Amino acid sequence: MMQKKTAHIISHSHWDREWYMSLEEHRYYLIKLFDDLLEKLGEDANFHSFHLDGQTIMVDDYLEVRPEKEVEVKKYIREGRLIIGPWYILQDAFLTSSEANVRNLLYGMKTTKAFGQEGNLGYYPDTFGIYGQAPQLLKQAKIDVAAFGRGVTPTGFNNQVFHQDSYSSPYSELNWESPDGSSILGVLFANWYSNGNEIPVETEKAKKYWKKKLKESEKFASTSKLLYMNGCDHQPLQKNVTDAIKVAKELFPEVEFKHSSFQQYIEELKEELPESLQTIRGELRNQKTDGWSTLVNTASSRIYLKQANDRCQTLLERVLEPLGLLISDKKFHQDFTEYYWKLLMENHPHDSICGCSVDSVHREMITRFSKVEKGALKFVEEEARGMSTAIDTIHEKEGAIPLVVFQTFGIARTEVIKKKVAVNKIYFDEINFKDIPGKLKCEILPSYILERADHSTVPVTVKDLGVNFGYDLPHDRFRRPYYAREIEVTFLYHSSNTVGYERCFLVPIEQGNKEEEEAFIWKEDETKLENENIFVKFHDNGSYTLVDKRSGLEYNQLGILEDTGDIGNEYMFKASGDDTRVTTENSHVTMNVLENTRDIASIEVTSSLSVPKEADERLNLEKENLVWHSDRKAGRSEEMEQLIVKSVMTLERKGEGLKVKMTMNNRAKDHRVRVLFPIGRSCSNHYADSIYELAIRPNKPESQWLNPSFDHHMQRLVSLNNSEKGLTVAGKGLHEYEIKDDNTIALTVLRSVGELGDWGVFDTPEAQCLGENEAEYMVIPHQKDILSSGAYLTAYHYPLTSIVIQTNQKKGNASKVKELFTWEGDKLVMTACKPSLDGESMVMRWFNPGSETEQLFLKAEDDNCIYRSTILEEKLDLVGEGTANIKVKPYEIVTLLIEA
Repeated sequence: MMQKKTAHIISHSHWDREWYMSLEEHRYYLIKLFDDLLEKLGEDANFHSFHLDGQTIMVDDYLEVRPEKEVEVKKYIREGRLIIGPWYILQDAFLTSSEANVRNLLYGMKTTKAFGQEGNLGYYPDTFGIYGQAPQLLKQAKIDVAAFGRGVTPTGFNNQVFHQDSYSSPYSELNWESPDGSSILGVLFANWYSNGNEIPVETEKAKKYWKKKLKESEKFASTSKLLYMNGCDHQPLQKNVTDAIKVAKELFPEVEFKHSSFQQYIEELKEELPESLQTIRGELRNQKTDGWSTLVNTASSRIYLKQANDRCQTLLERVLEPLGLLISDKKFHQDFTEYYWKLLMENHPHDSICGCSVDSVHREMITRFSKVEKGALKFVEEEARGMSTAIDTIHEKEGAIPLVVFQTFGIARTEVIKKKVAVNKIYFDEINFKDIPGKLKCEILPSYILERADHSTVPVTVKDLGVNFGYDLPHDRFRRPYYAREIEVTFLYHSSNTVGYERCFLVPIEQGNKEEEEAFIWKEDETKLENENIFVKFHDNGSYTLVDKRSGLEYNQLGILEDTGDIGNEYMFKASGDDTRVTTENSHVTMNVLENTRDIASIEVTSSLSVPKEADERLNLEKENLVWHSDRKAGRSEEMEQLIVKSVMTLERKGEGLKVKMTMNNRAKDHRVRVLFPIGRSCSNHYADSIYELAIRPNKPESQWLNPSFDHHMQRLVSLNNSEKGLTVAGKGLHEYEIKDDNTIALTVLRSVGELGDWGVFDTPEAQCLGENEAEYMVIPHQKDILSSGAYLTAYHYPLTSIVIQTNQKKGNASKVKELFTWEGDKLVMTACKPSLDGESMVMRWFNPGSETEQLFLKAEDDNCIYRSTILEEKLDLVGEGTANIKVKPYEIVTLLIEA
C-alpha cells in the first residue's frame, strides 16, 4: 500500500534584522508581526507554532519596544508555540571567526534554556555557504539535524531555485559529514524556504497551487514527509493559514496537511529515512553549480567592515576573555564580556557583515564596532592596571619605570613590542599648568634597557614623543589632568607564558656606543630588508624578491598590484565587458625609510596606477533594467583617475615573514584591486583557513562552473605550494582571494561597487569606498605545504599584540610572574582560553588541522580536575587532575574545562 503523504506546513518569517532598510525601519514591521502572532496564538488553537528564524535576538528586539509582553512571549516559547534559537543571530558563516560562531551558539542556547525551550535545529536558511566543520560543532551541541538553503543547489534573482541533475542532491534529505567524520542529517530547502508561502484559501487557486507545490516537493523528498515553509523574507503572518489548510485537506484527501513545527517534521522524517542517503562532505560552497549564486564576493564588499570586525573579534577572543582568568570578580568580567559579544554579533548577520545592505545599515555598524572596540579596550586597560597595582614594583634605581606585560594568547610568543611610556608626569594640581610643558621639555632623556623578572636584560630603542596632555581617573577621587614627557620604546620580547603576566622595568643607563649600521634590518645600499630568517629585495616597480635564508628558497615578483573593472554588485564581482586590466608591472615607485633599528625596519613604497574613473554609461542602464550580474556587459570609462597606493613594508627581528600595511586613496568607482603572489609551479590544490579547519580546495572549479572568476572565502590565511616550497598570505579582515593561472595567489584589498543587487534597484554609493582605504597582510615563505611546515601557526599569531601597562614603583604582595597553565601539542591550534559562563571553570579549546592524531598535554597551575567538554561548556569525562594527556583525532575540535 502506498504511504500517505504528509504536508508539514511551518509558519515563519526569515528576518534579516537589517538589509534593504535599517534596523529601526525593519523593527517597525517586526513589532507588527509579533503583535499579530501573539493575537493569533491566543485565539487559534489550530495554529500550532511559529518559527522565529533560528535566532533569539528577534525576541530581544520586540521586547525592547513591548516590555509588557515578556510574560506572554515566554509562555508561548515554553509551550513550544514560538520557536527560537539555537543562534543568538543568523550570522554569516565564513566571515565571522571560529569562536564567534561558537559564541553565537553559546549565548543563543543560554537564552533558549532560560526560556524553557526544548530541542534545537541547526538553522542556516540563507547563509552564503557553510563551513565544513558545522556538523561537528552541532553534534557537540547535541544538535543532529541542520536545515539550509544554499551550498548544494544554485539560486538566482529573487531567490529563484534552479535544478539540474549535475547540480543537486537527489533528495532534500542528505547526510552531511565534517572532516573529522561527524555526521548529521541535512535538510535542504530544495525549493527554497518560501515554498509554502501565501497559501490560497480560494478553491480554484488552492487546487492549482497545491498541484504545483506537491509535484515540486515530491521530486526531492526521500520519504512521504513533505516540508512547506509558509513565509519568506520579512513576511507578515498569514493569518488565515489554518483556514487554507482546511481547504487543502478537502481538495486533496490523499494528503495529510498539518500546521507543524520542525520538531514534529523531523521526528516523522527520521522514521522513514531510506538506509542510503547521499553524503556531502565538508564545505557547502556551491562547487557543482554555475558559480553565479555563491555570493562569495560579499567577502570583499566594504572591506572596512571586515577589518573592524577582525580587530574586535581578536580583542574579545585573545585579550578580553583570557584576561578574565586573572580577574577575581568573574561576574563583573562575564557581564561585560557577554555585553560586548552580543553587541559585536549584532554586526554578524549575513546582510550586515557581508556588506550587502543599504548604506545606512553599514554606517550604524561602524558605530557598533567602535563601541565594542573602545569599551573592551577600556575594560582591559583598567582591569590590567588594577592587577598591576598588587604587584611589587620596587627597584633599586629610583628612575626605573615598571612595566607589566600581560600574556593572554595561550601560546608562547616572540614579538616586537612598541609601548608609549610617560617618563615624567606633572599634574595640574602640582604647579601652574601653563608652566608644565616648558619644564618637561628641558629634561634630558636617558637611554634604557628592559630588565625582565629573571634580571636578564633586553636592548631598547627609544623615540622621543615630546610633551603631551593626559589624565588619570582614580577610583577614589576626582580626575587628575597632567602633562607628560613621553617616549616610545621598542624591544624584542619572548615569553613562554600562556596566560599570565611578567613584571619588567625600563632601567635608565648611560648612553652607549652608537649601533653599528650592519646590525640594522634595512640595507640601504642593497635596497633590501634582512633579518635572521629572510631577506626582501625591492625592485623599481615596487615588487620584491623574497628569499628564505633557512632553505634558500626564492620567490620572485611578489606584490604586483592589479586593477580590474567591476560591474557587479555588493554580492558578486563581474569583470567589465572590456576586460580592462591595469597593473604596476611597468611602473616606477618611490621608497622612503620610516624606521630602521636592530629590532624593526619599515619602508614606505609609493605606487601610482592610472585607472578608469568608473564604468561606462551602459552600467546604469543595466542596473535600471535589473540585468542579472552574470549577463552584464558594460565597459569602463575613458576618463582616468590616479590611484595612489602607499605600502609600508615591515620586517621584524626574528620575524618569519614580511608585514605589509597599504593605504589607498581611492578616487575611482566600479573596480577591484588585488595584490599578486606568484610561486611558479604549484600543486592542483591549496589551503585556506576556515572555521576550525585548514580547508583544502581545488585551484580550478568543477566542470559545471561558468563564472570566469573562481573566488573564495578565507578566514586568516590562504596558502599555495608545490613539492618544494610554499607561500602563505595572512590577512587582517581580508577574506577574498583567487588562485590565478594555477600558480598565483590574488588577494583582494579593495572592491568598489555602487548597488546592493538582488531583487530591486538599491543604490549604495558608499560601497564605492571612495577616499582612504587600508589593507594589512603578512607574506610567509616556507618549505613544502603549510601543514608540514607549521607556517599556519605563524599566520594565526600574526594579529596578536601584548598588553603592556605602565605603573609606579610600590610595594605589593602579588608575584612578579604569573602563569596559569602550560600545554604541549606542536600541531594543535588554540582558539579559546576563557572563564566558563558559570564562572566555575577555565575553558580552553584547540583544533587539529591535520590528518594525523596529535597528543595534547595540559598542566594546570594547581591540581584541579580537568574534564573534556562540549562547545557549550558542559562537562563530559574526567581526563586528569592537575595534568591531562589526551589524543586529539584528525580534524577534531577539543574543549577542556579546568575546575576553579
